Amino acid sequence: MSPLRMVYLALAVWGAIHPMYYFITWFQQNTWDIMAMVDAWHVNAAGSGLVWDLTIAAVTLTVWIIAEVAVRRNWLALIAIPATFCIGVSCGLPLYLFLRTAPVR
Repeated sequence: MSPLRMVYLALAVWGAIHPMYYFITWFQQNTWDIMAMVDAWHVNAAGSGLVWDLTIAAVTLTVWIIAEVAVRRNWLALIAIPATFCIGVSCGLPLYLFLRTAPVR
């Protein structure tokens, strides 16, 4: 595995674990209600701006993944889409780059 692919994989793991630590901490301190967390994200304009920034980035990444998969036929790369929306762009983007840079067979 190339050093670049190892960096992408490390970033995908970090992007899955680090944000999830904060989400789980919040759920434990408050309630396990996802809508309460969404409300907390929109507590002020700065939070709402960040939510929309990440949402637009996630949608853009999804469009890119679908377009690339249609051409490259790398069906495994589609797992980056649920990773993006269930975990976050911080996991989905490096995961996709890791899968995209696999050696061509």
